[in-house]
Amino acid sequence: MKPTISAAVPRVDSHGKTSGDSKYLADYYFPDMLYARTLRSTRARARILAVTVPDLPVGYFYVDHTDLPPGGSNCVEMIKRDWRAFAADLTSFHGETIGMVVGPDRGEILRILDAITVEYEDLEPAVDIDEALALKGGPIHGSDNIFAEINLKKGDPDAAFANAARIVENTYHSGAQEHVYLEPQALAACIVDGKLTIYASTQCPFYIRHSVATALGYAEDQVRIRHTVTGGGFGGKEHYPDVLAVPLAVAVLKTGKPVQLVLSREEDMEVTSKRHPSRIHLRTALDADGNILGMELDTIIDAGAYESSSRVVLQRAVFTGIGVYDIPNVRAHGRAVCTNSVPADAFRGFGAPQGLFAIEMHMSYVAREIGADEDEFRARYFARQGTRTITNGHVYEQVMLPELLERVKRAADYDRKKRACVPGSGRGIGLSFVQHGSGFTGSGERDIIKARVRLRRTESGVVEICASCVEIGQGIDTTHRKVVADALGIPYTEVRLLNTDTDLTPDSGPTCASRSASVVGYLIEQAALKLKARWTEPGLIEVEQQYAQPEEVQWDAETMQGDAYPAYSWGVNCVEVQVDPVTHEVETTGIWTAYEIGRALDELVVKGQIDGGMIQGLGYAHIEKLERKDGRFLQTTMADYAIPTSLDYPSVHSELIDNPYPYGPSGAKGAGEVVLDGAAPAFAMAVQHAIGAPVCRIPVTPEYLLEVSAHDPVHAQR
Repeated sequence: MKPTISAAVPRVDSHGKTSGDSKYLADYYFPDMLYARTLRSTRARARILAVTVPDLPVGYFYVDHTDLPPGGSNCVEMIKRDWRAFAADLTSFHGETIGMVVGPDRGEILRILDAITVEYEDLEPAVDIDEALALKGGPIHGSDNIFAEINLKKGDPDAAFANAARIVENTYHSGAQEHVYLEPQALAACIVDGKLTIYASTQCPFYIRHSVATALGYAEDQVRIRHTVTGGGFGGKEHYPDVLAVPLAVAVLKTGKPVQLVLSREEDMEVTSKRHPSRIHLRTALDADGNILGMELDTIIDAGAYESSSRVVLQRAVFTGIGVYDIPNVRAHGRAVCTNSVPADAFRGFGAPQGLFAIEMHMSYVAREIGADEDEFRARYFARQGTRTITNGHVYEQVMLPELLERVKRAADYDRKKRACVPGSGRGIGLSFVQHGSGFTGSGERDIIKARVRLRRTESGVVEICASCVEIGQGIDTTHRKVVADALGIPYTEVRLLNTDTDLTPDSGPTCASRSASVVGYLIEQAALKLKARWTEPGLIEVEQQYAQPEEVQWDAETMQGDAYPAYSWGVNCVEVQVDPVTHEVETTGIWTAYEIGRALDELVVKGQIDGGMIQGLGYAHIEKLERKDGRFLQTTMADYAIPTSLDYPSVHSELIDNPYPYGPSGAKGAGEVVLDGAAPAFAMAVQHAIGAPVCRIPVTPEYLLEVSAHDPVHAQR
């Protein structure tokens, strides 16, 4: 019998969003409100010699670093304090904030912006990984342009390579990706009862509060962040709202009036953060019988001009570097490189899609090199319960990859289709195997996030959830209500979730990293059980729950050794394609998936995550080409940056296998990112079957396939 918690219920936000009643940031208006637009650099790397602002009409203002209050700092503090709020003397990337024009008429603001002149002294930029590592134009960051570096060792890789009968190696590339959230970046700010109050379309209200307070020299409780209905995020609204909020706050302090900032779609696409491009080189040592003895990984991500979350993304990319496989001896080297490009930042999966694409394609490449069936070869190395990870931690749960694989094979009629898809015939079918750790890396949840939630039963008997996880389209407002209702034995419609307000809700951490259900949901469930135990008490009851790391999870943050994640979600993906032999266009003709995410808190919500994640991942794999020239993105409109539509891909067949996690609500683990992670390698695997040549780069565009078919395929990615 299906657990009650998994049964689908109407989403609490569905009516407001489908009817148009939901109020987004652009719908907000405050009396005497002004509008803002940003003056941005037009150079990737230059000294700013002078900014000439014309005489401003009455009621219009120019805001820059000179307007920061005494005791303030020209910074946007995230993980590091390296991102400047305003480019004062130097510009480090095309599109960096120099100043802001504020006034009552948006047309007049644009005319003022056009009249401002900036005098530059151009410096030689380093706009990609190779230029940055070669220190072109001199160092941008430190002495070597390296934001973060990781070195890991599992087993004895030196002995593995010394004893190898054969070494197989190749390089894998992945491109940038635009978030394309439905609602562009948007904030508004004003003074309410003497307190700076910011209304934000964001994933992380407490991140904004910290960044703004630090820049202004305020105590954090002097800044209030109120989350508004948010039209998508995918990681793009994790840190970038901080970048906009600091100049916006300075504008409010200077003008004394409410100010609203809503980016146009073109500006949003041109200057906001994207997924990190990557280059990953893999070497595999084999014995005389073709068995893997060891592996070396060299992972490089292009971080852009500021570090932002690149250290965390690099960790995830490296820690996911051997995928779902038990490789006995591993050496891993990872670097996040500073370039004069728009800073990269979090994007659904944040590092895992890059690492998993590389390892899946490489395992396929090794199998082909030794004449083995790639599916049987990969399955031979599947991790199992107790397997040591790349960080010398352990996999604690039962690994159900064989069961997931069987489900997908049966649904896709995979074995028959694989036999029918002769390499080079134009028809192909491919499998990918993925895992994704739930929550922040290592002891991050315990030592950095320190999440807290509060539950309240009011005197009238209403149950309220106070937590800072925000609804960005993923269904968390509904599933959190269900978790509490299930624990208390009441209808979920009798539970209320307070809209996140940093003055009213405790900091339960950011909405990212597949943690909202698995980590925060568990805290909410435990708080609900506390509340249930006190239910007969009269009047108002409040309970709190703080995160406690499971005792068996051990992590050394200095050496990066131990359990990088307390639990993993697992998935198997299958994609079928047809490649046109003349145009090299690829049509996806079938998609099948199966996942183990502990237990679904709502099967319909999870189905929406799977459908959206797979299609977004296929866009990353196939059609979302985002190019840069001189550090500037070339695709800045929806006319020249293609994303998938409902007509581009068939429906997704998906299945779930229950494997309850003891530290998740009703056994749930994270589901929001594992559902994207495997789309690209499954697609690329199918394409290489269809064309009979290795695929080593995404997106797999017709131009790339033409290059592969016209040259030696082993060297085509160069």
